[in-house]
Amino acid sequence: MADFSWNTQSPLQKALVAGRHGVASAQAGVTLVEVRDLVLVQVMARRGKAADTAKAAKKLFGVDAPSTPKAVAGKTATLVWSGPDQFTVLAPRTDESSQIDAMSQAFSGSASLSDQSDGRCLIRVSGPRGRDAIAKFSSLDLHDAAFPVGAAANTAVDHTAVNFYREANGADGHPVYSMLVFTSFADSLWHTIVDSSLEYGVDTSRTRAAA
Repeated sequence: MADFSWNTQSPLQKALVAGRHGVASAQAGVTLVEVRDLVLVQVMARRGKAADTAKAAKKLFGVDAPSTPKAVAGKTATLVWSGPDQFTVLAPRTDESSQIDAMSQAFSGSASLSDQSDGRCLIRVSGPRGRDAIAKFSSLDLHDAAFPVGAAANTAVDHTAVNFYREANGADGHPVYSMLVFTSFADSLWHTIVDSSLEYGVDTSRTRAAA
C-alpha cells in the first residue's frame, strides 16, 4: 500500500523569492510580504440572526463585528467585512482546532462558519510607493480621505476576487494594505504585484502572523 504524507506548504512556495527585486536603491519603494500561520474563518449570520451574531462576536473578540466595508482589530483577531451580515475572522494560528471550536460554540445557533484557513492567502503591501504600485492593477481610490485605516472592499484584480483592507500604518508612517485571495490565484496575484513594483524597488519576504 502506498504511503501518503501530507505536508502543508504555501501557495507562494515557488513564486516568492525573498529579497530585493527591480530598482536597487537604498530604500525599497514597496515592501511585499506573505503572512502565514493564520486561522481564517468565514462567519455568515443565519436569517434573522444578525443581531445575535454581532452580540456573539462582541463577547468573543471584544469589538463590534463590521456591518459595513470595514476591518476592525479585536483582542485576539481581526474581523473583515466580506458581505451583508458576514465577515472573515483572521487570527494568528496557535491551536487551530481549539480556536475553531471556540468560534463554533460562540456562534452556535446564530451563524454558519466556514474554515478557510488553507483556502486563502494573505498578501500585505506597504512602503512609500505601495499605493502607486497598487494603482497599476486596482481601480480602488486609495486616497486617505476615501480609504482610511480600517476601510475594506471586495474587489477584483485580473478577474481574481480579492478581499482588500487597510491596516494601521506601518512604523515608517506609510499605509499598509492587505489582500485576501484564494490560494489557487495567489501565485498570479503575487506576480502582478511584483511586476507593478519593480520600478520602485520591492523587498519580498514571508512572515508569521503576529500573536
